Amino acid sequence: MKLSKNALISTKSNKKLINFLVIIAVYGIVQLLIFLGILGDYYQVTLAMICINIILAVSLNLVTGFTGQFSLGHAGFMAIGAYTCAIITKRYDSPLAFIIGIFAAAILAAIVGVLVGIPTLRLKGDYLAIATLGLAEIIRILILNFDSFTGGARGLGSIPQYTNWTWLYIFTISTIIVIKNFINSSHGRACISIREDEIASESVGINLTRYKVLAFVIGAFFAGIAGALYSSYFYYIKPGLFDFMKSIDILVIVVLGGMGSLTGSILASILLAIISTYLQSFAELRMIIYAILLLLIMIFRPQGLMGTKEFSLSKIFNKKQAPHENSAS
Repeated sequence: MKLSKNALISTKSNKKLINFLVIIAVYGIVQLLIFLGILGDYYQVTLAMICINIILAVSLNLVTGFTGQFSLGHAGFMAIGAYTCAIITKRYDSPLAFIIGIFAAAILAAIVGVLVGIPTLRLKGDYLAIATLGLAEIIRILILNFDSFTGGARGLGSIPQYTNWTWLYIFTISTIIVIKNFINSSHGRACISIREDEIASESVGINLTRYKVLAFVIGAFFAGIAGALYSSYFYYIKPGLFDFMKSIDILVIVVLGGMGSLTGSILASILLAIISTYLQSFAELRMIIYAILLLLIMIFRPQGLMGTKEFSLSKIFNKKQAPHENSAS
């Protein structure tokens, strides 16, 4: 038994080491491809959108997939983050201002999430979807009207570009790790129980509003980060970029990947970005082909690419180590 415990501790350490090495290797390979010029500007833009969409999809999946709250307001939180960071970096053009802008964007989005989440998350189903959709539209209209700060309908241009592959990768990995650890915690299990059965969850003492708002705020926090990275990468933002269709785009990624699967959100973000990139040659038919592909996937795989399953190197490593551990015990 003692040998088995030691083997288990060693296995866990090896899992962490393998995951860490894979994370570093992915960053290094992509950075090398960029340095050598193999990944040109066009592919770097696609890569940036993949990272931003992963942050948005993973954070929305926490709300919709794991907590079971149908939200259509994610584009609104992204808009808050984008404009907050853009205004700060335009006024104080420095790397420090960029970092401050990112966290200011995330915190402001989270604060709005609290203020809106407490009253609206008492609603359910379609009513919640309509309320969060109204929230996103209110944010967009406010941005349009406060043109002295936001530029109104003409948007904000000449935003200093500080977002690069390093920052994108850091925040993407951080988002995945934080939300994954949250889901595996007692708070995350409470959120999942709410998704499965609210009445049963409340009967065993789970505060429904508290955990719904908590998941909503965490989702808003990371959506704010995604917005900040977006504005600092693409130089220019306008209210139309954060309309109803943007929320739908994020929701499509979550549903396609699998509601309740972080791995699914990551794979769907990559897949849709690649499909959109290769369909650029068919400008007239691009959206039709894109819609048909999504329709086929939903018909033949309605639970999404991953369903509620997760892919991890740890599971593969466990399978390889299983014979060794059995013999040791």
